[in-house]
Amino acid sequence: MSFPLLTVTAAVPAVGAILTAAVPAARRTAAKWLALLVSLATLVLAAVVFVRFEPGGERYQLTESHSWIKDFGVRYELGVDGIGVALIALTALLIPFIVLAGWHDADPLETSSKRWRPTQGFFALILMVEAMVILSFEATDVFLFYILFEAMLIPMYFLIGGFGDRAHAGSDENAAAQRSYAAVKFLLYNLVGGLIMLAAVIGLYVVAGNFSLTEIAEARANGSLEMATSTERWLFLGFFFAFAVKAPLWPLHTWLPNAMGEATAPVAVLITAVVDKVGTFAMLRFCLGLFPEASKWATPAIVVLALISIVYGALLAVGQRDIKRLVAYASISHFGFIVLGIFAMTTQGQSGATLYMVNHGISTAALMLVAGFLISRRGSRLIADYGGVQKVAPVLAGTFLIGGLATLSLPGLAPFVSEFLVLVGTYARYPVAGVIATTGIVLAALYTLVLYQRTMTGPVKEEVRELPDLRVRELAVVVPLIAVLIFLGVFPKPLTDVVNPAVQHTMSDVQQKDPTPEVEAAK
Repeated sequence: MSFPLLTVTAAVPAVGAILTAAVPAARRTAAKWLALLVSLATLVLAAVVFVRFEPGGERYQLTESHSWIKDFGVRYELGVDGIGVALIALTALLIPFIVLAGWHDADPLETSSKRWRPTQGFFALILMVEAMVILSFEATDVFLFYILFEAMLIPMYFLIGGFGDRAHAGSDENAAAQRSYAAVKFLLYNLVGGLIMLAAVIGLYVVAGNFSLTEIAEARANGSLEMATSTERWLFLGFFFAFAVKAPLWPLHTWLPNAMGEATAPVAVLITAVVDKVGTFAMLRFCLGLFPEASKWATPAIVVLALISIVYGALLAVGQRDIKRLVAYASISHFGFIVLGIFAMTTQGQSGATLYMVNHGISTAALMLVAGFLISRRGSRLIADYGGVQKVAPVLAGTFLIGGLATLSLPGLAPFVSEFLVLVGTYARYPVAGVIATTGIVLAALYTLVLYQRTMTGPVKEEVRELPDLRVRELAVVVPLIAVLIFLGVFPKPLTDVVNPAVQHTMSDVQQKDPTPEVEAAK
């Protein structure tokens, strides 16, 4: 039996979460270092997965398959394609920075005995989320994926509801009520989506007789699985609804600004840069892979929803007074680009969407974590409470600017490549949609530059005059993320080489080819 690399990659953070939670209460620092070391070990394993994956090889590699619930045909079945490998790498890369950025976020507050924070639990929950997300990118059994899709809600609920933003530290009761509301809203939205998906999973089993993604695909290819058109469309809608909630896609997005606003900055990054990527990833793997005809049938409506997300999210970001809610609405706009690229049904669009998942994760992490460092110093999330920060903390302001420029997809930074591919791929099949989507770029420049102008430039406000610049630990978080943004902005080939073959397989699933460019004959 070959070494179960995929299982070990997910098991290390899971075991690390248990060990971290078991550290004695008085050894908070030891728990932090243990969590950091576990996350770094997971990063090494993810790097091994990335290196061992052969882009020109089989579609699913490093596979594992074991019987789990035999009577229902449920298997513990794992395998990764290029898209899964890229997202595993993203997850493993971000978690060490999330741990470092949240180093003091769960420390007990001396000012209030009522708000003692279980430090060990905070870092254990982060590691548990990492384990579930990685395993969800590896799962090729639909039922196994569903279990992970739902189970990751539990630790996320406690991270949002139990560890709030310390900008609210002055009003314990109000802060607790807002955190509770955000956590419950997050849980209810995603639970409803998950329950609808469960009905579709059961329906898929009734039709196909098993939950194996590879076996169902083979059965469809050789004609042994016949699925009525109406059945396929209903099942597609059940899966897509759950993934659209997770993504989040308009109009199922309203939980995200609350969750990101009330969570600590590292947990906000965990939500939008890691967990939400499961939704867009699942659209590619399960919606398009299992229901190709229904995916094409639903494409016009989904393209419209994606365009609304792009423009609506960007417009609301422009009008925000809260820094973290601005980043949240910007993320809704960016997820619209990802969904648009997926359902453009072109190789450029889907390659761009996959790269967008990775690049958005890195750029949002850079911007949100620097914003978190800023907020923790001033104790306020309101844009109006800042001004002239670049004169007292130039390094903080400079890294904030680079994160913002990456968010607006400046050429030379990683998100530009992915956004350009999405727009090119969309325009090739849906020219009008491609033109409308470009308004998101203009609005992104507006909300990003206005945010920087109002917080970092102008006269120095008295409340920020003594703000310290970034410390060594904070630089260790931000500098590597910026370096990755620049590297992938000028040399995205390591990712595109891995992603493109997987995209070709997906295009084959839905039996789509890129539109032929129309060239006018020379007169």
